[in-house]
Amino acid sequence: MRYWLMKSEPDEASIDDALAAQGKTIAWTGVRNYQARNFMRDDMRIGDGVLFYHSSCAEPGIAGLAEVASAAYPDPTQFDRKSPYYDPKSDQENPRWLLVDVKAMRKTRLIGLSELREQSQLEDMIILRRGNRLSITPVTPAEWNFIVNKLIPKKT
Repeated sequence: MRYWLMKSEPDEASIDDALAAQGKTIAWTGVRNYQARNFMRDDMRIGDGVLFYHSSCAEPGIAGLAEVASAAYPDPTQFDRKSPYYDPKSDQENPRWLLVDVKAMRKTRLIGLSELREQSQLEDMIILRRGNRLSITPVTPAEWNFIVNKLIPKKT
């Protein structure tokens, strides 16, 4: 099992949107970075843990827990001329962009960047590296366990 941090702008897809979706599952559309695409295509497996991260908002941070719910498949937004994610260079026979479905497990308290930075156990976490802009990054088992067991209160 692997673990991931996946960024989403909450006005596009928030943890609340995912929890309200049918089956609590949303398609992770709009990834337009080759390294992030490759993580989905080559490394993600159904059941992998996901830190659902709200980005490009007033308070960015981890907002929920989720899991990968499908294998990678073509992102339909790349073919939709009306989509902001349309890619005229992608073709149906050999799609450039992929997505996975993500199933929300639960909303958490917001764990912001400043709180993450305060934790010495997370000092090597990719999201905290200067200049990191990837929307999907791997999380080590140690980082996952620390966040889930120390920073996120247990469900009651």
